[in-house]
Amino acid sequence: MKIKALRALRGPNYFHRLPVIFMKLDIEELEDRPTDMVENFKENMEKMIPSLYYHTCTPGIEGGFFLRLQRGTWAGHVVEHIAIELQNLIGHKVSYGKTITLKERGNYNVVFRYEDEAVALKAAKFAVEIAEIAFEGQTVDISKYIEVLEEIAEESKLGPSTQSIVDEAKKRGIPYIRLNKNSYVQLGYGKFQRRIESTLTDNSSALGVEIAADKERTKDLLEEAGIPVPEGKAVKKYEEAKDFAEKIGYTLVVKPLDGNHGRGVTTNIQYEDKLKDSFENAKNISKYVVVEKYLQGFDFRLLVINGKLEAAALREPPYVIGDGKHSIKELIEIINKDPNRGEGHSKILTKITIDKDTKNVLDLLNYNTDDVLEEGKKVYLKSTANLSSGGTAVDVTDNVHPVNKLIAERIAKIVGLDIIGIDLLTDNIEKPLESGKSGVVEVNAGPGFRMHLAPSQGQARNVAKAVVDMLFPDSAQYDIPICAITGTNGKTTTTRLISHILNISGKVVGMTSTDAVVVDNFPILKGDYSGPAGAQAVLKDNSVECAVLEVARGGILRRGLGFNKCDVGVLLNVSSDHLGLGGIDTVEELARVKSTVTEAVKKDGYAIFNADDKLAVSRVDKTDGHVVFFSKDKNNPLLQENLKKDNFNVSIDKQKIIIQKASGNFEIANIINIPITFEGRAVFNIENVLAAVAASYALGVTQEQINTGLVSFNTSIGQSPGRMNIIDIGDFKVVVDYGHNVGAVEATGDFLRNLMPGRCLRMTSGVGDRRYEDILKFGKTIAKYFDYVVITDPSSRTRKLGETPEIVKKGLIEGGLKEENIDIVLKEKEAVNHILKLAKAGDLVVLQVENIKGVIEDVLSFRKKYLKEKGLNLD
Repeated sequence: MKIKALRALRGPNYFHRLPVIFMKLDIEELEDRPTDMVENFKENMEKMIPSLYYHTCTPGIEGGFFLRLQRGTWAGHVVEHIAIELQNLIGHKVSYGKTITLKERGNYNVVFRYEDEAVALKAAKFAVEIAEIAFEGQTVDISKYIEVLEEIAEESKLGPSTQSIVDEAKKRGIPYIRLNKNSYVQLGYGKFQRRIESTLTDNSSALGVEIAADKERTKDLLEEAGIPVPEGKAVKKYEEAKDFAEKIGYTLVVKPLDGNHGRGVTTNIQYEDKLKDSFENAKNISKYVVVEKYLQGFDFRLLVINGKLEAAALREPPYVIGDGKHSIKELIEIINKDPNRGEGHSKILTKITIDKDTKNVLDLLNYNTDDVLEEGKKVYLKSTANLSSGGTAVDVTDNVHPVNKLIAERIAKIVGLDIIGIDLLTDNIEKPLESGKSGVVEVNAGPGFRMHLAPSQGQARNVAKAVVDMLFPDSAQYDIPICAITGTNGKTTTTRLISHILNISGKVVGMTSTDAVVVDNFPILKGDYSGPAGAQAVLKDNSVECAVLEVARGGILRRGLGFNKCDVGVLLNVSSDHLGLGGIDTVEELARVKSTVTEAVKKDGYAIFNADDKLAVSRVDKTDGHVVFFSKDKNNPLLQENLKKDNFNVSIDKQKIIIQKASGNFEIANIINIPITFEGRAVFNIENVLAAVAASYALGVTQEQINTGLVSFNTSIGQSPGRMNIIDIGDFKVVVDYGHNVGAVEATGDFLRNLMPGRCLRMTSGVGDRRYEDILKFGKTIAKYFDYVVITDPSSRTRKLGETPEIVKKGLIEGGLKEENIDIVLKEKEAVNHILKLAKAGDLVVLQVENIKGVIEDVLSFRKKYLKEKGLNLD
């Protein structure tokens, strides 16, 4: 078998409303060998992955997939189920899958759900490998595959603290974006977003973080505020440590000034020889070392969020209890087999390691790791109780004395942190701290939540809820309106028009298109951003109040949408374009791709459809949102039926754009006054206007603001580059337009034909990734409207240089254009110069361009020289 394509579709997509893995698979010779033709195939699969029994598959019963194997199914289907089950075997709960037969013999699209992208992509590859082994009549131990997937899952998943916050946000419907491979996460969109990294927030004080990292500074600050702290000092040299130890007397604690997670900390130092080793251990981590008085008592962690004590835990260092049989080392190995223990912060508990601190602690007790402890003997393995070193925690939130609660909340204000972990030592948390006997030993910025979310004993505390409540108080807004526009033609113009209207209404708009990502009328990224990357760029921008996103077919197929849900989705039209690519062979399938946008509309959102386009209308019943129709015919039956459902429509009445509602109609603007309609002659742009009015009204823009936006938007180079830009050369005109498919040519043909009294000349390229018959039809269509054609070669092509122009030329000739009226000039820049020189007085030159900016510059340069030569002045 051969994997021809493999990628994650990260948002709503052609196959599912949720993210899926897409694989194009060629099963090659296995097309002739379904599972019922392979001896013992079902039995071998049962041996390798017995849990596949729970896949109900088409029969709809447990064991259903195995029944399919007996009856006979193909390799692609087998791969789908293996990929799903490999994920389930590492604890990822996924079930949806689909295998689609393609026209190419032996080729299939295999699609399945995932929780973790990296895990699922590797699972797809493993599934193919395991299936190949099964089709060879053999079996394999899949444990090695599971181990690899578990490692990938550990490396790629969020830490437990960050994950808890994300999960709590998801409960409230707050969208999130993972901003890197670690724990940097955005909650919400645009202007209303908040960001976290682990348990630091975008509101965490940088000064507070700095104070918390400096143990001596923290101690001094708290001591000045009357909060009990142990006597201590930061020193740089061992001699200073020795002198201070002699001054305050043993027993001592030594720790790095700016360490964390208990690294380099040694407690219960009673002698000078241990002081020296402890000093060197801490010095390896920090330039300065803190020497302080050791306080007897238990280790407690208090968690304060937004100024309020939310949780408290009694922390205990890792320990073993003897059984009279196993050595200390063996007991540690047994403990580490607990599935709740992992490496670092990956799980609720951390595996216990044997390090220098462990050996020092055991030395004090006259033990080593090979000793067998008597039954019931409890021995601690670390000098600190940090969970990161393997410690455990008991919830004591309800036992904290009110004075200690007040102290914790005061400390949060003194240090200046919105989320803070406070470590203190005391014999009894139920009694107020007493100076000299108990006290605060450390504070932590970005404290871990593990001990509170899942304590070893006691009540779990949902501290993540307090974080989300702090970030988004009192049902604060967390997302921005998203308007997504798709269709075969008119997407860019409609997107720009909606964005312009929203700008008029006072919104900071983030817009994506095939040209750029534009925020508040400033292009921040240039290029084709009609896919999910553009959407993500807008949604990450913290100044954006509303997103207007052009969505192209290619982006949907390659990666899915760049958002999960939108408030407004617009489906302009569907016509033949890009067929034969990505498994999309018919216009019906193309309509399904494009309706991904309207299917992503929220239940209380608006899905806008062109009632004059049958393919667009065919997707109406797939949306969950309120349906809005636009049509040039106000009496269209679809509009009348829609009104009965208490929905609104947009149409035309006596050259006026109107909004139809059950309660009555009202006027928005006169078509004559809308520049991009060219006084009503540009029918294609009238449709775009209707769609833009519907979207703007759905987004809450007022009637007056919509009118102002419509009459102030035009097809100038500044407002709408590359879309019906008309440049007056003096005695002939040039139109620069991106329209590059049959639908665009037919929609604009008559309008262009009547713009000037002379000939219609066109520079065109066709598109090299279209099917032969589509390029041929493109040429035939152009021949209906143009008198002279210069063909250039598209820059994005799957054919050899010059091959596409020859197909276009053939179509032109079959369409009736004489060969002497056809030229081929392969480079766009040269073709522009060539066709401009061919123009005569009264002619119209239409330039179908790829490099919009470059061509416009070339035309303006030509215009300047031409006017000078002719002695014309158009100023």
